[in-house]
Amino acid sequence: MSRLFRGFFIVWTALRFGLDELVLSSFERPWIRRLTRIVSFGRDLSAPRGERLRQALEHLGPIFVKLGQVLSTRRDLLPADIADELARLQDRVPPFDSALAVGIIERAFSRPLAQIFASFEHVPVASASIAQVHFAVLPDGREVAVKVLRPAMLPAIEKDLALMHMMAGWLERLSADGKRLKPREVVSEFDTYLHDELDLLREAANAAQLRRNMQGLDLVMIPEIIWDFCMPDVMVMQRMKGVPISQVQRLKDAGVDMGKLARDGVTIFFTQVFRDGFFHADMHPGNIQVSLEPATFGRYISLDFGIVGTLTEIDKEYLAQNFSAFFQRDYKRVAELHLESGWVPPQTRVDELESAIRAVCEPYFDRPLKEISLGMVLMRLFQTSRRFHVEIQPQLVLLQKTLLNIEGLGRELDPDLDLWSTAKPFLEKWMIEQVGPSRLWAQLKAEAPAYAKLLPALPRLLHQYLKAPHGGHRRELDELLAEQKRTNRLLQGLIYGALGFALGLLFMQLTQHTAIF
Repeated sequence: MSRLFRGFFIVWTALRFGLDELVLSSFERPWIRRLTRIVSFGRDLSAPRGERLRQALEHLGPIFVKLGQVLSTRRDLLPADIADELARLQDRVPPFDSALAVGIIERAFSRPLAQIFASFEHVPVASASIAQVHFAVLPDGREVAVKVLRPAMLPAIEKDLALMHMMAGWLERLSADGKRLKPREVVSEFDTYLHDELDLLREAANAAQLRRNMQGLDLVMIPEIIWDFCMPDVMVMQRMKGVPISQVQRLKDAGVDMGKLARDGVTIFFTQVFRDGFFHADMHPGNIQVSLEPATFGRYISLDFGIVGTLTEIDKEYLAQNFSAFFQRDYKRVAELHLESGWVPPQTRVDELESAIRAVCEPYFDRPLKEISLGMVLMRLFQTSRRFHVEIQPQLVLLQKTLLNIEGLGRELDPDLDLWSTAKPFLEKWMIEQVGPSRLWAQLKAEAPAYAKLLPALPRLLHQYLKAPHGGHRRELDELLAEQKRTNRLLQGLIYGALGFALGLLFMQLTQHTAIF
């Protein structure tokens, strides 16, 4: 019954804010457009459609607010006015009763609060849709932050997600662009992110991984996780002391170099994405602070690790090559990469796609960030993608979202930041590391144990192959070579290089033994 009531409430909210008119007007079928005029008769829908959608999502609650935030990054799916309005959504909700928080903590640890903490601040310092945070002190004197999951979150989320999956299915069947835009995959990604956020042990593990990854960079601090005090619905971490990055004037008054801070933010982002393939994907100003402590002055402080993005080696290589070609204004290579990755139909003409990409990107080079709207660039790229039937990759939605966060952050800190010149050296260095000798040596060391087992058997296998050139061994080798042709070209180079190195060592050993005899 509660699910049915929730469904009615969503429908009532949609009608109240005219979302039915907004959705129906986006379809091209004539009978649907006629239906739009009928359902909007007698209602005041004078407010802009983006504003009505934002207000409806806020009215429906924090889960729909989060959906709006994700959708605001999908400028391929939404018109610019709606995407801009959704970008204004703020994930700020009133805190829940601290007595409930205390009860959750005591049930998690099966002890009274006084036996867990030496002191506990009942007034929360931060509150969001999934959890809220209290400051406390452990019995050993360490100052910590205690994150407590909101009660009864899972049932509410499951009901809303079931409805979202259903609506995504309708959109995919009715919309002309439905299959290309993959709404069901987008909702599935959103489903995954939400369930990940509901497990604070997973968030703690994310924080620990990011902390290890960033230790040698000395640009960002991530709180230490106190594992003895972590449960699925309670997470205890080192208390971080910093100034919210949105308080720009306070940071300037303290003497923070804002230009360096902006450049450091770009470096942190590209390091996490291209070096680690594991990045903080919720980098809005509420989750970022700056340290003013003498020992760590001017360093970033990252908070809230419920949403992280991951990229495979193939994703990283593809994106890095795209960025590198983009920075070199090699639009033909960008077009070729889209074809090679299968993101556009194979019959697409490279010269036409190259010309379209050039028309989008060329006007924005050599400008400071204050004169560039990355959101506008992405919007025009997505409009181009629709023309060429590019399949949007749902796994990159978080990367798009984070890139827009970085743009907003850089614009606020240093409007004169040249994003392109800041990022280009990093990407060029990264590309050299991927295909240079250091990469080959690292791969050889990683594969050394396997080759140590292979080398003693190699002469026997080679002898068997030479004796049966048309037999089973030849067939197996042909199958292996065919499979190699289907693999990534960079991986092929590493494999061939490793085999050449191994055969060279074998040849040297055989030569030495021959000399001895």
